[in-house]
Amino acid sequence: MTDPLLTETREDEKTAAWWRQAAVYQIYPRSFADANGDGLGDIPGIVSRVDYLAQLGIDAVWLSPFYPSALADGGYDVADYRDVDPRLGTLEDFDAMVAALHERGIRVVVDIVPNHTSDLHEWFQEALAAGRGSDARERYIFRDGEGPDGAEPPTDWGAAFGGPAWERVEDGQWYLHSFATEQPDLNWDHPEVRADFLKTLRFWSDRGVDGFRIDVAHMLTKDLTEPLPSRAELELLDRSSGRHPLADRDEVHEIYAEWRKVFNEYDPPRTAVAEAWVETPERRAKYASAEGLGQAFNFDLLVADFDADQFLRIIADNLEQARATGSSTTWVLSNHDVTRHATRYGLAPLAGRPVKQGVEWVAAGGPEDELDRARGARRANAATLLLLGLPGSTYLYQGEELGLHEVAAISAEQRQDPSFFRGASFDGLGRDGCRVPLPWTASGSSFGFGADGAHLPQPAWFAEHAVDVEAADPSSTLSLYRDALRLRHLLQAEEALVWTDTGRADVLRFARPNGWEIVTNFGEEPFDLAADAANVVLSSLALDGQLLPGEATAWIAPA
Repeated sequence: MTDPLLTETREDEKTAAWWRQAAVYQIYPRSFADANGDGLGDIPGIVSRVDYLAQLGIDAVWLSPFYPSALADGGYDVADYRDVDPRLGTLEDFDAMVAALHERGIRVVVDIVPNHTSDLHEWFQEALAAGRGSDARERYIFRDGEGPDGAEPPTDWGAAFGGPAWERVEDGQWYLHSFATEQPDLNWDHPEVRADFLKTLRFWSDRGVDGFRIDVAHMLTKDLTEPLPSRAELELLDRSSGRHPLADRDEVHEIYAEWRKVFNEYDPPRTAVAEAWVETPERRAKYASAEGLGQAFNFDLLVADFDADQFLRIIADNLEQARATGSSTTWVLSNHDVTRHATRYGLAPLAGRPVKQGVEWVAAGGPEDELDRARGARRANAATLLLLGLPGSTYLYQGEELGLHEVAAISAEQRQDPSFFRGASFDGLGRDGCRVPLPWTASGSSFGFGADGAHLPQPAWFAEHAVDVEAADPSSTLSLYRDALRLRHLLQAEEALVWTDTGRADVLRFARPNGWEIVTNFGEEPFDLAADAANVVLSSLALDGQLLPGEATAWIAPA
């Protein structure tokens, strides 16, 4: 039984379309490497580790925000879109980083946060000072309150990080913030807002940036025609119609068509990928359009168990979406917003997992004493090796190449994520557990992250996962990632695969057009590779003769 799924790439697009099958490594700058010893990762710290990135074998890095910020939301509250936070370095440091990465053949993607600014942004400070009815306030979303004295918010909407979505200012008006209070939403109907972001895209493109990741790309345009709906009424509205008042509106693509014209001013054109949490494949496809951003994240595997049926459905669906749009899909198992997949896979299946708050619980609703760390790591390596064999681009999150688990033992006093303090989701723990600074050495006060401590506490077990330990161990997770990323380029001919019937529902197998095959055993019983075992060049667990162990993936070279 075979089932071909194809996404064609023209030969003349290979340079310009490097992103189609790229392995992109996400760097959370404040937690990657600290060059000046202040406990906060910085741009010079990234420069100091460019050889590590080159040895890893990635095609590009994606930097989470490094802009001036009060860190009300880990840097996603941007005070200046065209500068570097002085705690992280300077524009000259940024230029040096881009040059160092480009010298090693690594492209650079940066985060753009267009839905909101920081409340410290000069525009918002101007809006506060200018008062009611001013042109400065028109760049944001200000409204009068309800009730006789306007003391009630314009609506009962809630913010994503908990609490109300409106905040009152000194003169009595209210402003909308879909996320933290310190993140006022911009008014994308305002021509100055649109023009300023075009300026920002050119600013970074002129400095050599190769692409952009667009934060909450689906939320920019809003219909705030009065009367405004209540929270309950919002919940009943169709989010797939393109007419929802607050999310995924059709006119947002007019903005991205303007951006695409800017991207295409450069040779090669700058790339973009949308973080768009939308309801249907058809809605996601609009963001991946060649006339728009060109690519959109598929987050389906973030909410999937380590299960063959779920992986098969998600892979087939997303390859079909990519074929229909002419884009390429994206594969993601971990990022700065979710529980590390080694931990997710070491807990009970998502569907049957309870939810409880408390620091003794790892994120994703599982108690520490029910986490099977070894099994989680084993499954994580198998899943990653499967993804790296697929057509499309793969996004890796810093530390997953070390097999890091989520860090749960962070006290309330040490936590930083606003969602933790404001009672939002993320299982009551927030997202700090996946943002703990990386361990580079097995010893030292911050495991080699910096000279003296780290801005989030690192657990003692980080020593086992330090880069210097894993680099010396050919059986480590780091060695597996390096081997896979080195070999991955041999797989990347056409963006296509053909599924092969394995005779077992818990074993998936597919072939790439140039003859490479990938086999993943999601079950516990070994799978017999027969004569193909002789051509296995990489596996997440060692074969037992011809048998692929349970919860393992193997790459088979052409005979």
